[in-house]
Amino acid sequence: MLKKHEPDPFARQELSKPLSAELLMQLKVSVIATIALAVIVSGIYPVIVWGLAQAIFPDKANGSLIGKHGQPAPRPEDAVGSAWIGQNFSDAKYFHPRPSAAGNGYDPTASGGSNLGPMSAKLFNGTTKKNDKGNDVADFDGLRVRIVHYCLDNEIPYESSPPLAKFNNTRGNLDDVKLIKVLNENDAALVFMPKVPIPGDAVTASASGLDPHISVENAMLQANRVAKARRMAEDKVKQLIDQFTEGPDLGVLGEKGVNVLRLNLALDSAPIK
Repeated sequence: MLKKHEPDPFARQELSKPLSAELLMQLKVSVIATIALAVIVSGIYPVIVWGLAQAIFPDKANGSLIGKHGQPAPRPEDAVGSAWIGQNFSDAKYFHPRPSAAGNGYDPTASGGSNLGPMSAKLFNGTTKKNDKGNDVADFDGLRVRIVHYCLDNEIPYESSPPLAKFNNTRGNLDDVKLIKVLNENDAALVFMPKVPIPGDAVTASASGLDPHISVENAMLQANRVAKARRMAEDKVKQLIDQFTEGPDLGVLGEKGVNVLRLNLALDSAPIK
């Protein structure tokens, strides 16, 4: 035990140590730690994860790319799409995906939803804009317009007051611009009631805008249209829906869904009758 009048030898050594030497030592430790972490986190760890992914599930690790026959694409240039990114199918002979608010539709570089709230007039009634020629065109179609088109496309019975013919153009087709304008001027201008429930995913976009699945209910309502366009038995189309229905993640997370790309590729490969 030191006496009160004796100085602490350790304090004496600390005080005598040059400040510059201490800074250099701390700098050396920091540089070495930074380099070591960079090598581990940005080099060794990614290589290990990449190697394990390529060995255990290479198809999923490379983007779950699918070729035109529905099998994993051996090369990116052979792919017609990814099982995990939706794409636009508008032809009557194909099942249609969920609407998308991602950029120009299903653009993975612009993933996102519309961010419109439940009280938004734009969400329900849509909006129009002027194109380069100064003509009015639909900018955002809105849920009510989507419901109308979904019923018309899939021959779903409905009640309409007034009749939809009031909103047709000169060619006898539904004029979205006219309908959107009328709804925004007076949202009671059209009372449209489908006689069967319309699945939410049929008329709303997902949060990512890239959802590759639709609900089983949505697929079943589209089956009749697809069967007629392909001259196939509707039962055969429904069998394919069942075949490409995927269960919830881990058996409990989420709901069943139908992969639209896989289903449409299977339809292209199926015999006509």
